[in-house]
Amino acid sequence: MASADVTAELRCSICMEIYRDPVTLPCGHNFCRGCITQAWDLRDDRTEHKCPECQRTYRKRPELVRNTTLHNIAKTFHATDTDQEQTRVFCNYCDLPVPATKSCLQCETSLCDHHLRTHDMSGEHTLLPPTTDLGKRKCSVHKEILKYYCTEDAVCVCASCSAIGGHVGHKMLSLHEASEEKKKKLRNYLQKLMAEKEKAEKRVQSLEERRRKAQEKADSETEKVTDVFRDLRRRLEDLEAKVLSDITRQVQCNDDVIRWLKIKKEEVSKKMRHIEELCHMTDPLTVLQESDTGLADILNGVTGGMYIQPANILLDVNTAYNDLHISADRKTVFWSDHWQNPPKTPERFQDYPQVLSIQSFSSGRHYWEVDVEASDRWIVGMCYPSIDRRGRESVIGWNKKSWGLCRDDNQCSVRHGYKDIRLPDKIPSDRVRIYLDYEAGQISFYALCDPIRHLHTFTATFTEPLHAGLYLYRGCIKISGGNHWK
Repeated sequence: MASADVTAELRCSICMEIYRDPVTLPCGHNFCRGCITQAWDLRDDRTEHKCPECQRTYRKRPELVRNTTLHNIAKTFHATDTDQEQTRVFCNYCDLPVPATKSCLQCETSLCDHHLRTHDMSGEHTLLPPTTDLGKRKCSVHKEILKYYCTEDAVCVCASCSAIGGHVGHKMLSLHEASEEKKKKLRNYLQKLMAEKEKAEKRVQSLEERRRKAQEKADSETEKVTDVFRDLRRRLEDLEAKVLSDITRQVQCNDDVIRWLKIKKEEVSKKMRHIEELCHMTDPLTVLQESDTGLADILNGVTGGMYIQPANILLDVNTAYNDLHISADRKTVFWSDHWQNPPKTPERFQDYPQVLSIQSFSSGRHYWEVDVEASDRWIVGMCYPSIDRRGRESVIGWNKKSWGLCRDDNQCSVRHGYKDIRLPDKIPSDRVRIYLDYEAGQISFYALCDPIRHLHTFTATFTEPLHAGLYLYRGCIKISGGNHWK
């Protein structure tokens, strides 16, 4: 490639001059750093930045990366141009600017090859490489050539200065000798500077290594702090979700209470209408033949109010079948394929996957709830503590000592005393409420849908305390606890 072609490749397309601090854009085009920066700063719309060559658009101002190779080449061209500009000397005798070949110290003129051949070389004419600083090579007092160096005054002098001038008697050295001595001092100084530079470089390397290690430590600490705060944010989000869920659940619970009270209100209204009918009867025989038990039930329902004790049900691990796993809070029972191999106790169910509650109830009104969404085969209900722990008789609802609500896949039923009463529809909710009125001898089951749906009520005369009982095959059942209704 010709020199002119190389020079053209080294010119910025914005300023058309040799590159100064060339930088490269992601598209591969090069510009002077100042030129491209100014071009972008002068745009009215600074949200987009275009390459002046290919018009590629960058939504974010790209990082300007120095093109080191191009920078070094351009730097050489700049140095060459400067040197040529500074050292260009022309012949003093030519009418046109013709480069000089030599400069005459005595004549203080510069000559081209043509005029050099005719130049008077008589006497002591000293020829030098072309220069414009001939005056600096002569004594400013005697106008003679500087030949000596005065060591006392540290100046270059001519012969007259050393013989009759102001430097008589001073120690003189030839310019060559003085120059060599100075070079020697400069070399010594250069060695000291090189040693200092080496120390500085080592210090820089040491500091860079420390900086690198500090950066690695900072990055590690930053990652740890980020992980901590990420975990805190996750925990706060989980807590927020739980609190909001609890609030929503409380509202839903209050709605359930209202619906439940409406049901109880309707029951009380029916009882009141029945009593009113008895009070208005004129036939004394009919009034007297009304069952005292029925009246007692009515009065018990009216005078007993609607106070229902919340049942805080906890599961008794000592009664749990081998394939059942009880959670740490004793609120959830899981079906497990792994044999638990717990110690054998008289209370433990041996043949069927069942578990009873720790609590028992021998009076009052109570309720508890279960979440059965994660299982499709289960029984929930109430049992006497004397229920069998082995054989078919131990299944909840399949004896006279227990009452249960059962789901087997899509079929739902209620069970007691060897009787299985199928419900007409699938239970319309994954949450079930079990209600116990011990004195009234009632165990009721409700589906917690909207509105609450009554599923079935068992009536009996209880002779023992009652425990909550769960049968589970596959999945899990979670006890939701109860709320105090007033």
